[in-house]
Amino acid sequence: MNKFFNGLKAFIRDEEGATATEYAVMLALIIVIALGAISALGTKVSSTFADIEAAMP
Repeated sequence: MNKFFNGLKAFIRDEEGATATEYAVMLALIIVIALGAISALGTKVSSTFADIEAAMP
């Protein structure tokens, strides 16, 4: 039982896993923001090209 608690203490003190988790959360946030920006810009670009196409003879 003591071996289990020693392993648990070592796991809690280890910060490498926490750092990897923080990077994963930041990456997920960046991806969500990028997808939102691409979606918004894509709609505007599509609309602009449609206007250009309609203006051509």
